[in-house]
Amino acid sequence: MESIWKEVKTAVRLLIPGHSFRMWIEPLEFKKGMQDAIILACPNDFSKKRVLDHYAKLIESEIQRAAGKPCGFTVEVAEQKNSAKSVKDQDLQLPLPNINMRPHNGRFLKKDFTFDQFVVGGNNDFAYSASLSLASRRNSQQNSLFLLSKTGMGKSHLSQAISHYILSEHPSERVYYMTAEDFSNEMVQAFRHDSINKFKARYRNGCDVLLLEDVHYLSGKERTQIELALTLDTLFESGKKIIFSSCYLPVDIPKLNDKLQSRLSSSLISNIEPPDFRTRIRILQKKALHNGYEMPEDVMQYLAGELTEDVRQLESGLIGVTAKSSLLGTPIDLALAESVVKNIVRQRKKITIDVIKKLVCKYYSISTDQIVSSSRKQFIVRPRQIAIYLSRMYTDAPLQAIGKSFNRYHATALHSINTVERAVKQNSPVQKQVEFLRLKLESGKF
Repeated sequence: MESIWKEVKTAVRLLIPGHSFRMWIEPLEFKKGMQDAIILACPNDFSKKRVLDHYAKLIESEIQRAAGKPCGFTVEVAEQKNSAKSVKDQDLQLPLPNINMRPHNGRFLKKDFTFDQFVVGGNNDFAYSASLSLASRRNSQQNSLFLLSKTGMGKSHLSQAISHYILSEHPSERVYYMTAEDFSNEMVQAFRHDSINKFKARYRNGCDVLLLEDVHYLSGKERTQIELALTLDTLFESGKKIIFSSCYLPVDIPKLNDKLQSRLSSSLISNIEPPDFRTRIRILQKKALHNGYEMPEDVMQYLAGELTEDVRQLESGLIGVTAKSSLLGTPIDLALAESVVKNIVRQRKKITIDVIKKLVCKYYSISTDQIVSSSRKQFIVRPRQIAIYLSRMYTDAPLQAIGKSFNRYHATALHSINTVERAVKQNSPVQKQVEFLRLKLESGKF
């Protein structure tokens, strides 16, 4: 029976994507054989559920083919080597990744941000493999990973997938998932309440896995950078796992001290590019299946052909089409999809930094000379920051070019982008102003 299972494993490897095989099938081990069944062992309950939900029919079919007779299989969770410790730590078991989870410190994890829900393509296969390798501890020498991409490409998905995987495999691991801004704010509060030693101990001694998103927010925050660099040194020396994410390479983040920049640069840097057409199709199929949407193939291909910028734009199109269909009580067809897409697709070829400058100046009743001047008056600074933010969002110009266009250094341009991003997240009046300007740009009415 064991030889039959080896044959089945080889066959299944050729029938499913390589990352799925490595994650779910490869860990299955032959336990014992019976007259009409094979008993397999898997690492945990989550793995068992995934195998039975997604691969049971395929495995059973291949077993019967290899055995040449009707033959089934069952999956059992392998016993822990230290059963006493397992029983003792049962109360530490966190919820499995099919519901919202929270690590030991930081933000909640989205329930569908798992490796199984991540669509792998040529644009992100290296980042995916590196993330899975780090999470599964297959490469003991890889302790640090730096996920690099523009917004909406899947950095947060992979970061949270690592958290989900580690928490399901090692429930007692102390996983901290947060943004760099969270870390900075927590440190400031620790200083204010005279609890900085407790803060240091929490991260240096109480953390096994640190996932730090948007590290470019540390630009210019010298005190936070010093503390983080010392914390990272301690974690690296202890063999802990660290994952960073950012829209910028470490060397491109301005006002970053040399020690922290060196530490970030020593990570395995994995870039995520925009998905190609085939990958966009698979993303839409995966999202539709996950959410229970029924989408005609021609509509799926139309959305994949028009919404080319990032994963979030694809999701926006999918949700927009299904929502409009539901609200109007009309079937999903190309005409409906076209009416939704025209409000999403950005006219990137027509949108330039100069166009954005003129639109913002007109909206705030200032001149183009004022917006590029050295003035620090608030009625000029805020429009300038928003114009720089929109230039980064709607053009492919590098940060240095955007800064130069406004007579600013790229560090100032990055500060402007971060300031507006924070204001938008906080639902401040700036959010409504930005939304209005975005609608103008996307509608072509500028």
